[in-house]
Amino acid sequence: MDHFQIIDGVMHAEDVPLSRIADEVGSPVYVYSQATLVRHAQVFREALTKAGIENPHIAFAIKANPNLAVLKVLAGEGYGADVVSAGEMNRALAAGVPAKDIVFSGVGKSAEEMVAALKAGIGQFNIESEEEGRELAAIAETLGRRADAVLRINPDVDAQTNAKISTGKAENKFGLGLHQAQGIYARLAGLPGLNMRGVALHIGSQLLNLEPLETAFGKIGKLIADLRNSGHSITHVDLGGGLGVRYKDGDVPPHPDEYGEMVARATKGWNVQLMFEPGRVICGNAGVLVTKVIRVKPGSGNVPFVIVDAAMNDLARPALYDAWHDFEAVEPSGNRFTANIVGPVCETGDTFAMAREIDVVQAGDLALFRTCGAYGATMASTYNSRGLVPEVLVSGNRYAVVAERIVPATILDAEHVPDWLA
Repeated sequence: MDHFQIIDGVMHAEDVPLSRIADEVGSPVYVYSQATLVRHAQVFREALTKAGIENPHIAFAIKANPNLAVLKVLAGEGYGADVVSAGEMNRALAAGVPAKDIVFSGVGKSAEEMVAALKAGIGQFNIESEEEGRELAAIAETLGRRADAVLRINPDVDAQTNAKISTGKAENKFGLGLHQAQGIYARLAGLPGLNMRGVALHIGSQLLNLEPLETAFGKIGKLIADLRNSGHSITHVDLGGGLGVRYKDGDVPPHPDEYGEMVARATKGWNVQLMFEPGRVICGNAGVLVTKVIRVKPGSGNVPFVIVDAAMNDLARPALYDAWHDFEAVEPSGNRFTANIVGPVCETGDTFAMAREIDVVQAGDLALFRTCGAYGATMASTYNSRGLVPEVLVSGNRYAVVAERIVPATILDAEHVPDWLA
């Protein structure tokens, strides 16, 4: 459920017409619904509680949407942060997330990032390799600290998602194979700079089937038992995130209640604090991208091109993953036609949909792409010397610009011609 609906013939975000936002802020523009963010954060937590999972640690995966206002909303719901860079860590801290509730994931943490995270006092490092663990231990010891850490496991499970967002197969770069885990864990646990306290996994994103997760959890359960039999204390297990959302008809993502029941079943008897890293499931359908039709151009086979002012640099997912985003008129007439939806960037890849049945639109009309709250604005670029799209947060009948439009002239000002070319 989200809070985008037609009122008096116009699509609204909560109680604010999207046409008003486009008129006052311009287009394209990302629009987020605070009520949707809050509802999803609460539903996810309640699902775990109903399943009998005690004291879950929930850390929002900041890579899904790092906007400071979005993070502030989720911090207000008691969410921690799963970060993969020092920049994300600093955003979490700026949003009011307590350092102890920050988990630092990622396969390529630099020494500088480790120092910053240790000095900030974050709650946990998810270690991806023995080399990383040894480096972290040495840095922590130099700083007179001891880093709380878990070892990320790659369970070699196919998440049944897009290959580019699958992270739990043996050929993926993330984590360590089960055959290596016990030996590496034992060696890292003996280092004075580390407090090894458990394991982590994350097999991929946009999961529409719980079976791969349950299979992966089963493998982790056996590893936990083996580690304990070897004398290790296992108190924390990070189960990652990855729950999918509906992008189009036919997508039937698991309800958080189903997920909670599966987790409770799969982890029964583990006797650990379970940790979670939801991202897309919290913010995905809490956002839309509002765009304006530049013109409608005739195409072959009587299928016209609807050229909009949003482009692949603003919403990269269709170009990267052939991803689907529903396209709707802000003021639909009830009439439909079949068209190709494309942007103005000089790439054939700047295509959002081909031969899709959509609301009839014409030059000057406003439209929106649905389910853009995750991996939308955060993946934007300035390709074709285009600016960066602003972001707006709506709460009831009010809205605020929470990320300014960065115009091409501002980007140009950051560049310099060397003396010898002046």
